[in-house]
This record gives sequence, C-alpha cells and structure tokens, in this order.
Amino acid sequence: MAVRDPFGLMFSGATEAGFSPYSQAVHELQCFVGDPVGSVDRAISADPGFVMAHVFKGYLFGLATEREAMAVTQACHAAALPLAATPREQAHVAALGHLAEGRWHDAALLLEDIAIDNPLDAVALQVGHQIDFFTGNARMLRDRIGRALPSWQSGMPGYHAILGMQAFGLEEMGDYIRAESFGRQAIEIEPRDGWAQHAVAHVMEMQSRQRDGIAWMRANPEAWTKESFLQVHNWWHLALFHYDLGETDEVLKLYDGPIYGERSTLALNMVDASAILWRLYLGGVDVGDRWAALAANWAPKAGAGNYAFNDAHAMMAFVGAGLEAPVKILLEAQHEAMRGSDDNAAFTRDVGQPLTEGIKAFGEGNYSEAVRLIRPIRAIAHRFGGSHAQRDVIDLTLIEAALRAGDTALAWALTAERALVRPDSPLSALFSQRAANLSEN
Repeated sequence: MAVRDPFGLMFSGATEAGFSPYSQAVHELQCFVGDPVGSVDRAISADPGFVMAHVFKGYLFGLATEREAMAVTQACHAAALPLAATPREQAHVAALGHLAEGRWHDAALLLEDIAIDNPLDAVALQVGHQIDFFTGNARMLRDRIGRALPSWQSGMPGYHAILGMQAFGLEEMGDYIRAESFGRQAIEIEPRDGWAQHAVAHVMEMQSRQRDGIAWMRANPEAWTKESFLQVHNWWHLALFHYDLGETDEVLKLYDGPIYGERSTLALNMVDASAILWRLYLGGVDVGDRWAALAANWAPKAGAGNYAFNDAHAMMAFVGAGLEAPVKILLEAQHEAMRGSDDNAAFTRDVGQPLTEGIKAFGEGNYSEAVRLIRPIRAIAHRFGGSHAQRDVIDLTLIEAALRAGDTALAWALTAERALVRPDSPLSALFSQRAANLSEN
C-alpha cells in the first residue's frame, strides 16, 4: 500500500484517503496557516501505517521548542520506526529520531542528504530550513534551498514556499536585493505565505527602511493574518519598524492587540512579546503591568532548560517584572542543561548562559557587568539560533549598558559601528548623540 505524489515521491502505507489530509497539512505548514496537526492526525487515522504522516507530526512538535512537545515527537518516532518505509522515508525517521533527542545538527545533516538526493522533497527542505533557523545557520538557510531550486519551477505545488525560504536565506546572508525579489515573487503566487511575507520584512528591517516596511506589512494584513500561526511574529516585525521610528504608542498598541493581547502561553509567541517589551525597557519606557502578565506565563517554563534562545527571553520578562524566584529556577535549569549531551548544552554554554546572566545584571543596574558578560558573545550569538533581527536585541542591550555604565570609549565604538551598519536608522542617530553627550560630560 503506497501513494506516489505529483513529484514522483513514494509514500509508504498511504491511501488516497490518508494522503489527501497529509497534503493539506504540508500546504498548511508551507503557508503557516490552519491546523496542520489536525490535518495530519486525520491522515494517521485514515492510514495508521502511513510512515511519513507520523514523521510529519513529529516534526511539527519537534520544531515547537517546547519541552512538553518533545514527548509527542518521541512518540511519533516510536510509531514510525516499525513501519514499512522506503530508504528516503527511513532517513526521515532517523532525522526525526535525532530531533526527538535534541540533536538538531544531526537532524539537519540527514535532511540535507535527503534533499540532495530528492530535491523535490518539500518536507525535507522546509524542516531542514526551520532547523537551520533554530540553530542560526545562515549559510544553510540559503544553500539548502539554493541547491534544490533548479529542480523547481513555476506551477509546481508549493513553489511559493521554496521561493519564500530562499528569500529568507538570502536575507540572512546579506543578499538583500535578491531576497526581496524572491519574497515578493512568492507572495504574488501565494499571498498567505507568512514565511515569504516575513522574509521581505526582514530585508526592510536590515536596511532600516521603516516606512517601506510599515507599508509592506499594512498593505494586505488579511492575507498574512487569517488563520496564521506566524501572525504574532509578523505583527512583531511591524512593531519593530515603529520602534525604530520612536513611535512608542504604536508599538504598545500592537503589543496590546495582535502581539500579546491574547496572552499566549506558546514560547514562540512569548519570545516576540519579551523581545519588544525589552526594547522598550532599554529605552526607559514605562510599560505598566505588561511585564507582570508576561512573566506569569513564562514562569512555568523557567525550569524547562531545553532551548537557550527561549531562556534569554524568559529572563527578560522576569527582570522586567522584578521577579527573583523564577530567575533562580531558570539559571539552575541552564546549569543542568550544560551538563546534557544534546545540542542545547552547547547553545546554553556558548551563548545562552552568559546572555541570561548579562540580562540579569542589566536589570540589577550592574551595567559594567552586563557589558563584561554580553560583549564576548556577540560574534558567536548565532550559535543559539534566531535571525539577525531577533539577535539585534543583544547589540541593543550591550550599547545601552555601555552608555549607562559611562564607558565613553566603548559607547563611541559601538554607536559608530551601528551607524555604519544602519546609517538610516533613527535609533542609530539617537545612540550616536547619546555617546557624544557622554563624552562631553
């Protein structure tokens, strides 16, 4: 029992009854819309021996960065192991096994091999691309897709997703003109492609094209928000443009509305909430009781210790809310994580632990200590994942710490550096003026 898809790939254990909802789940993930878990569950219900349906569900939970979700990933891997499978599918099962045990890099390598042999395997490409994002591997964000791109052409199902992923990879490698072109092409094909929408927003963020970015995000929000589980992150991108322009009221309006109005408990959404509030905190903006509500939702995850990138953003919320107990729990969890054998041990040791300690020091007003802890990790911060836009908060914290510490020479150096990289940013100009004022005093 097997089904062959439009690309000629074989799917063991599938019938048309199960393959139809599986295909829907893949499409939903490619657009970041709908309920891919519900769709793939229908596929499994129809065809319990459909190996790639179990694998796909495992991938969905494995990419959630939630500690509790890993139990589902492991269960999906166990369900897939004994099922009949082609060599390609067996490689997927093995990749899922690595992901289930926190071996992100091993999973990425296996998915790379699958896509080299099967460049039309959209799931291998997308899951690999997401792992490249969560591990901060900018080159593979570009090259994983670039290798497969010649095999794809307009009219193929999911072609928009390939273009959107290529756009993001090009952006993370600084190829902004081509990145924007690819992203816009993807949106022309599929306006609901939230990843392509966000790739173009990234370009405009990195180029400090705030007004263009606002226009891009506000042109057709219905397309990228409807049933989208990436919409919070895309609203966050819109907030970044307003933040750089100093439009604090608009940032808070977005926070209280689509970013965190519903007070999500999903880590991926809380990361965005923390990241925007921390930027305002660095600027001395009073955000009222917003920190308390966010920190309360982070608190149950303080001891998770499964993804260092999340830990840093949880620490922002705890510091912002002035809490001590979850700070202690989080730091203890990080020390335990560093004793582990999975990839997060390195994520935490190299970047996560010194960064969370630096955020804590900043909150305590120990700005020189914050500088000491954060400055050495800037060049390697990609190791714990995220994008350039997300990791920019590290630079912002360091600059603010240097200014508040009264370290004139370092403040001058850091603000000059930022002015070179983002010459059209009003925030860059504000930092430069503050550094100048510091030297005059």
